[in-house]
Amino acid sequence: MLVLYETAAGFALFKLVDDGKLKKPENLHQDFETPEQANKTVKLKAFSKFENTGDALAAVTGIVEGKVPQNLKKFLTDEISEKKMKKETIAIADPKLGSAINQALGIKVVSDSTVMDLYRGIREQFESLVSGLSHQDLSAMSLGLSHSLSRYKLKFSPDKVDTMIVQAIGLLDELDKELNIYAMRVKEWYGWHFPEMARIINDNLAYAKVIKLMGFRTNAKETDLSSVLPEEIEEELKEAAVISMGTEISDEDIDHIFELCDQVINIFEYRAQLYEYLTNRMNAIAPNLTTLVGEMVGARLIAHAGSLMNLAKQPASTIQILGAEKALFRALKTKHNTPKYGLIYHASLVGQANPKLKAKMARSLATKATLALRVDALGETEDASMGIESRTQLETRLRFLETRSTNQANRDNSSFKQQKFQFKRSAQFNDDAAAGDKPAKRRRNE
Repeated sequence: MLVLYETAAGFALFKLVDDGKLKKPENLHQDFETPEQANKTVKLKAFSKFENTGDALAAVTGIVEGKVPQNLKKFLTDEISEKKMKKETIAIADPKLGSAINQALGIKVVSDSTVMDLYRGIREQFESLVSGLSHQDLSAMSLGLSHSLSRYKLKFSPDKVDTMIVQAIGLLDELDKELNIYAMRVKEWYGWHFPEMARIINDNLAYAKVIKLMGFRTNAKETDLSSVLPEEIEEELKEAAVISMGTEISDEDIDHIFELCDQVINIFEYRAQLYEYLTNRMNAIAPNLTTLVGEMVGARLIAHAGSLMNLAKQPASTIQILGAEKALFRALKTKHNTPKYGLIYHASLVGQANPKLKAKMARSLATKATLALRVDALGETEDASMGIESRTQLETRLRFLETRSTNQANRDNSSFKQQKFQFKRSAQFNDDAAAGDKPAKRRRNE
């Protein structure tokens, strides 16, 4: 039986001296306690060394994906003749690689727990089994290959970490939902004690802070709320507390309400930090897109597409309706008009346009955003000069369209344009004058 062992330095093919040792896996570790015993158990048949780190990375990525690398296929073909391929058996630790070798070369493959024990012994005595490779060289090769493999798996780039944006915008949406639920619960709970307060204070954060400062409504008159509320609202709140129709609550009730208010305040503070983090990441990763559509809309577009590169590959027509897939397919199914905008509708340039101009601005903004995305994803510059220039052009176009629509609306359509006067020539012959030249008819009585 042969044993294929993959290392950062290359592929090693060992020959198992006694196949019967695999029948007693509990004693297999004793055969690798010393280098002498290891050399009596397995013998090195061949070793294929990688030429460079790129060659090693290509081989390892193929193995990770369950494919047979080209250099491994050539190595096995050279070392095992065609006659022995159907008779030979290879022990491999990775079952995916084993099945791929079996399909590609037709070699029988063994991959079980006993093979793992055999691999463990070879790894412990690998330096004595393969000459010319020191422990220091193997460690350096393993470290370099692990870094290259990690970059390949994560597709890591310090300037284009769009995964952080996808996670941040998702968490921001969840925090908004959670804040709404908690704030509504606070108002419903404290509303039994002071129902007029919900009408006076609309902001959820200010509502929670006022409860923390005031506590019971009877303390409103002595509590200073100037740090949270304006003076006129503070006076209105104190007046409403005197004539409130709410019920009395116990100290235990107010303690639980305080705990819930602390949760609301903490979530609000964390949301502000997360929003600032998202803004900084968007300005660093997609500065041109952020300048055009804003950090929130840009982050939602990236999250909807999956990554910045996937979004940059989309045409302008797709970016324009991205986020309105349900409406699009429903319109196609019912043969109605398709939607004109999706997530891009929430951009400031589209929002400030007139209702009749929103579709035009969405189309123009999607076109500019497509160019900005490709510059952000594939360009080497990190500034937002292109986004600033494109936004200036779009704002100029918006003002032009609004001015033109205003002029058309002010035009007086009730008065028709005066027609040009045309002189009509009279007839060349006068029928009445020509009637005298004709001879009169004779009377019958003559």
